[in-house]
Amino acid sequence: MHKFFFDRHPHNGMTYEDYNNLFNGKIDSVVPQNLSPDEAEQLSNTKLNFQRMSRINKTYKVNENLASAIKEIDKPQLWMILTELWCGDSAQNIPYIAQIAKHNPLIDLRILLRDENPDIMDYYLTNGTRGIPKLVAFDIDGSEIFQWGPRPKEAQELVTKAKQEGKPKKEFIELLHKWYAFNKGKNLEEEFLNLISASHYCPKFF
Repeated sequence: MHKFFFDRHPHNGMTYEDYNNLFNGKIDSVVPQNLSPDEAEQLSNTKLNFQRMSRINKTYKVNENLASAIKEIDKPQLWMILTELWCGDSAQNIPYIAQIAKHNPLIDLRILLRDENPDIMDYYLTNGTRGIPKLVAFDIDGSEIFQWGPRPKEAQELVTKAKQEGKPKKEFIELLHKWYAFNKGKNLEEEFLNLISASHYCPKFF
């Protein structure tokens, strides 16, 4: 068991409702005129991310196969997500994960801010970087069940290819969000179904 789990840091993280409220508080409390250019860009991204999340919250319905698999989980799990409000990938993925987790009361979804928890984040680097969102599922004893993140595999391949081709960041970010808009969580659902099935907590549903 990691010390951070023993100290109950994930257990004391935000619920998804808390996370949505944090967005509202951040957006409402900031005075744009007082921001540096970088801070203004982060605020703009935060506002856009809240719109993305709100849309998914209103429209997404969990795939029946995945819902059935989730309901088969018969022991408590804690799903810890590391993220930041300005992160576009988080806005495009966390709402789906939150809806998935709701299908089983044994799943406790908790959200931690990456930059407030660097010691935890550094356990879960992606290719040496603090990529977010990062989800880690634990059992009641703190043993890891599975990890996911920071984005679906196909989306990651799109980003990797764009970088290899030397595309400007703004261009590949636009491509990435077009992919998310078209995919509507389908790849994320498939990956979670595979992870849950492979964890031996439930039979396979294909």
